Amino acid sequence: MKKKYIVFIIAILLSFGTYFLFFYRDKNLKYVPENADILILVDVKKATNQYVFSFLTHPSKWFEDKEKDPSKISFSDSGLEIRDFVQIFHLKNTKISDWYCVLEINDEAKFSTFLKSRKFISAGKDTFKNNQYFIKIEREKCIVGTSASHFKNIGKPFFQIFRNKKLNAESFMTEGLASISFISELRAQNFSIDLKNDEIEIKNEQNKTDFSSLISDLLTKTQFLEAELNEENIKKITTVFNKDLNDSLLVNQLRIRAELAQVNDTIISFGYDDNFNEIEKISYQKIVQPNYYIFMHTSDPDKAWNYFQSKKWINDQNQFTVIPFQPNLINKIENQISIKSTQRPIKLNENRNQNFIFIKNNALLYSSFKTLSDSDKKFFNTIEYIFYGNKNLDYSVKIKFKKDKYPLILR
Repeated sequence: MKKKYIVFIIAILLSFGTYFLFFYRDKNLKYVPENADILILVDVKKATNQYVFSFLTHPSKWFEDKEKDPSKISFSDSGLEIRDFVQIFHLKNTKISDWYCVLEINDEAKFSTFLKSRKFISAGKDTFKNNQYFIKIEREKCIVGTSASHFKNIGKPFFQIFRNKKLNAESFMTEGLASISFISELRAQNFSIDLKNDEIEIKNEQNKTDFSSLISDLLTKTQFLEAELNEENIKKITTVFNKDLNDSLLVNQLRIRAELAQVNDTIISFGYDDNFNEIEKISYQKIVQPNYYIFMHTSDPDKAWNYFQSKKWINDQNQFTVIPFQPNLINKIENQISIKSTQRPIKLNENRNQNFIFIKNNALLYSSFKTLSDSDKKFFNTIEYIFYGNKNLDYSVKIKFKKDKYPLILR
């Protein structure tokens, strides 16, 4: 009988241990500042569980040798404490590319060694930077950011009440590996982030719209970019980028189509012959240029046209100078404004009367990205398409990756 009790107690202890190791989460959010307007939460334990399951179900990964840089220290030995929910936030009235995260330092010596291994250098008092990130150390915490511009502007964290509840992960996410929330004074609009075998999907709660047929059709007819947006979607997207263009243009429909082409660009330079006479030298280089058609339907075309002229975006040849690629022509006819590239004109596809943005990967893109590293180019090359869709109250974003023998979480 004693053995049965011992086995029972061991089983109970193992059950509790498994629960706390893989499923229990501290849902308290300590470091979301009061002036955050966008919050991304990553469920670390759910990500770990998904990784372990994927790893166990792909035996070929077990024996795969992966070369590691011996000079780089992993995050597990960084001296940082990674909580159950990583809290990444964006601040009000800042660039959309500026994001921050607060982490706790539990071993200063390890953390200092980690910074050196990741090639961080001093950028002022208690501030460090490398090619991608900035770090500000404040006592037992460090703030990681994509910019150092707003370290001082990060407000005090919510410690007490948010929507009549203590601020915790349940206020922002339910299902999904992660979530992204747009925070206003009245409420937070939450979207789940799911990591699947070869795609990342972001959608709002209670989303019932299936965009798969639209995506399939776009895949067969779109070479690079196609978009249709109504007034509401234009406002939402421009708000994310801190722009108020729609108030000035009064656009109630926007349609875009673009294709990429490789063309010969003529380079004219001057030199001198043996007799010091000036001579003209002509050379050529291949560059990538888009052919595009942009259509705007506006309730007040004169106001939109005057706005463009006040910004000096229209020159004497009726070219829209904001777009630097090749000659174009801007026209105003009744309630419509169109901008067309003129070198290789293209037509708009049929009006689908839907709200979407679809970007299909194109190999010609990489020759344009001179500043990208080889690893960044390799990453972008794995993307098949990016899709944004909206119908009524349903919003969805899909980032589809090319098929691989391993799911995304193992790549």
